[in-house]
Amino acid sequence: MAASILIVEDSALVTDAFTVLFGEAGYTVHSARTVADATRVGMEKSIDLMLLDLSLPDGTGLDVLGALRESGRAPRATVAMTGHADPQVRQKCLDAGCADVMVKPVPIRDLLRQIERLLD
Repeated sequence: MAASILIVEDSALVTDAFTVLFGEAGYTVHSARTVADATRVGMEKSIDLMLLDLSLPDGTGLDVLGALRESGRAPRATVAMTGHADPQVRQKCLDAGCADVMVKPVPIRDLLRQIERLLD
C-alpha cells in the first residue's frame, strides 16, 4: 500500500504541483488549504507524512499538528515549510513535533529525499 501524504498549503499552485509530483512518485496524496480542512482530513484519513505550511488563512500549521496529536491521529512524520529561515521558528516547529523544517522555496529533490528518508 502506498504511503499517504497530506499537503497543508494555502497556495493552489504549490498544492497542485506537489500533488502531481508526489502522485507520480507513487504516494497517495491528500491536500488542504486551511487549518480546519487539514484537521478534518487528518482525522478522516490515515496519514503517514504531513507537509505543513506554517502560514494558513485561519491559523498556523502548528495548530493542525497540535489538534492531530491531541486526538492521537498525528502522522508518522511532519515536515514544516516556512518562508523564514528563523532559528526560533525552527525550534518551535521541532518542539511541536516536526521531524524537519525546510525553508521555501524547497528544492524538489531535497524534499523527495527527505520524504523517502522519513517514510523508510
